[in-house]
Amino acid sequence: PASRDILGSEPARVENYGTYSCRRIYGSQDEQERPSEHAKANALDVAGVTLKDGRTVSVLNDWRGEGPAGEPGSRFLHAVRDGACRLFSTVLTPDYNAAHANHLHIDGAARGICR
Repeated sequence: PASRDILGSEPARVENYGTYSCRRIYGSQDEQERPSEHAKANALDVAGVTLKDGRTVSVLNDWRGEGPAGEPGSRFLHAVRDGACRLFSTVLTPDYNAAHANHLHIDGAARGICR
C-alpha cells in the first residue's frame, strides 16, 4: 500500500544484497564478538525497490530525497523502515551509520533497534 499511496505504483521486485554471509559484524574489533545475523541467515539487506512502472527507488540515492525518486521516494523508504520496525526487532538505515548508507538492514535479533 505505501508504494501505491506514495508513488502511484506497486512494487515489482525488492532489490537486495542477500541474506547469508558467514562473517562477524562489520567494524567489530573484538575477535570473540558474536557473528553477524547474516552468518545465521537471519538478516536481509534491502537496497531498494523496482516498481511495476519501471522506476527504481534506491536507498543509496533516495533515502534523503535527493535522488531520482525525490521526496516521494524518501517518504516511501521511510514508510518501509517504519513497517519493518513493526515486524522485526532490528532495522538499521543510513541514519544509523555509514556502513548502512546503501541499504536497510533488517534482522530478527532481539536488539530492539529501529534507526
